[in-house]
Amino acid sequence: MHILITSFGHLHGPRPADAHIVLDLRHHYRDPHASKDLRELTAHHRRVIKAVRRTPGIRPLITATVAQAQAYAAGPSAHQHTLHIAVGCAGGRHRAGVTAHLLARRLRRRGHHVTLHHRDLHRPVVTR
Repeated sequence: MHILITSFGHLHGPRPADAHIVLDLRHHYRDPHASKDLRELTAHHRRVIKAVRRTPGIRPLITATVAQAQAYAAGPSAHQHTLHIAVGCAGGRHRAGVTAHLLARRLRRRGHHVTLHHRDLHRPVVTR
């Protein structure tokens, strides 16, 4: 089964309308944006990756989402359709990007063809 994972920022536009699974990280997971030394960095920077990976609850969320994707893949017509997973946070530069990357990596290890798209990672830091 092909899986498309889109990371995005809610403050840059609506979530992808065609997503089958949506992970909203805004309210339940610590935001690296709050740390001045991480704010201007993105999910491509090692320090941001470390901060998100160490956030309590992120690893179990990824594990649960992999299990959910596996359940979709077990469906009788899964080979005919793309599963779209959208991962969002406020700005789309930190939590969503890292979580989407980790999720894609884990799904690839389980044999899925995964396309990862970071919709808002390139956008400027959102000021609140």
